[in-house]
Amino acid sequence: MAIREVFMPALSSTMTEGKIVSWQKSPGDKVEKGEIVVVVESDKADMDVETFYSGFIATIMVQAGESAPVGSAIALVAETEAEIEVAKQQALGKSAPAAQTASAPAVPAAIAAPATTVTPAATTLRSDRPVVSPRARKLAKEYGVSVETLNGTGPNGRITAEDVSSAAGKATVAPIQSVPATPVVAAVPAVAAPIVPNVPSAQVVPFNTLQAAVNRNMIASLAVPTFRVGYTIETNNLDKLYKQVKSKGVTMTALLAKAVAVTLAKHPAVNASYSDAGVSHPGTINIAVAVAMPDGGLITPVLQGADKLDLYSLSRMWKDLVDRARIKQLQPQEYSSGTFTISNLGMLGVDRFDAILPPGTGAILAVGASHPQVVASEDGTFAIRRQMQVNMTADHRIIYGADAANFLKDLALLIQTNAQSLTL
Repeated sequence: MAIREVFMPALSSTMTEGKIVSWQKSPGDKVEKGEIVVVVESDKADMDVETFYSGFIATIMVQAGESAPVGSAIALVAETEAEIEVAKQQALGKSAPAAQTASAPAVPAAIAAPATTVTPAATTLRSDRPVVSPRARKLAKEYGVSVETLNGTGPNGRITAEDVSSAAGKATVAPIQSVPATPVVAAVPAVAAPIVPNVPSAQVVPFNTLQAAVNRNMIASLAVPTFRVGYTIETNNLDKLYKQVKSKGVTMTALLAKAVAVTLAKHPAVNASYSDAGVSHPGTINIAVAVAMPDGGLITPVLQGADKLDLYSLSRMWKDLVDRARIKQLQPQEYSSGTFTISNLGMLGVDRFDAILPPGTGAILAVGASHPQVVASEDGTFAIRRQMQVNMTADHRIIYGADAANFLKDLALLIQTNAQSLTL
């Protein structure tokens, strides 16, 4: 006999809590190992979640529309129908003598990660080994703490992130972010209560899951020392190329992503990111492009290996990514594996703007609209040329002014004089 806890899974490295979109099973329903039982909204996508074990859904502790921290119990699964009532009592905090006298003690068990994710967010351990929440396991690895030596303070003796933090001598447990915590974070006034105007007719709309994730990332970005470099790029040749390939399904986003990716291949320092051990150079060039979501917030679908793909394949990939992003069907690696980010507001007529650096990357390029401008030549004559303003925000810990300037210079040279090469 066994009553197993269903945990809120960690569907991405930055996820700290999840929202239940819908339960595919109801209390009393029989479930088989590998069967989808719940749909969870992570930071930026809705994911089907499978179960590791067969049994019966005894009780649901977190209902559809509600949220719960990663690693917390969201339901109980009974091994047999006879244990369903015992599980319900356990959920209510009542004693369960039948479970205590059973031949095998209750064993908490995690729900598996989505079907497309091979490695589950948490590992189920038998009764002679500790049960560890997904976040606690990650922190234990980060801090070098052996979970075998800890006494869990969570439900059923589960080892929590706080247990690992305490053993490692850490005062608090910060959400896992790709940007390391520094003393600068303490100076960020985000922890203070916001000042809200006392307007009687004001209506406060809670942040949705995606907006909350964006907020956390923006706060983390404040800990990074950044600088900004701007450049004016003539786009006559790029605009001419776009008119030629637009009918074949090529978008301006794909053209810009291809141009940036090809230029990054010559400037690996700009494609790098910061780590505690030093400069992290990825083995690929993955271009993330910011996309506004219809219900608020934004997501950054990633064109993986953009420098290696032809322009037409890149455009088809981009269309597929955007279509699935709109319905929250992207897999975590499709929105969290970017090595360089583009934010383009030019299609909305914006002339210039600065972008905030996403955590875990080294640079982001803000692209403005292309407009006709009167340009003076060296011989004193004037001509009408289309120009766009681009501004790059970079992490000054790993990218320096000369790195950014040389990258933008080569990007401008490619777009201005050799745009046709993007189709090769």
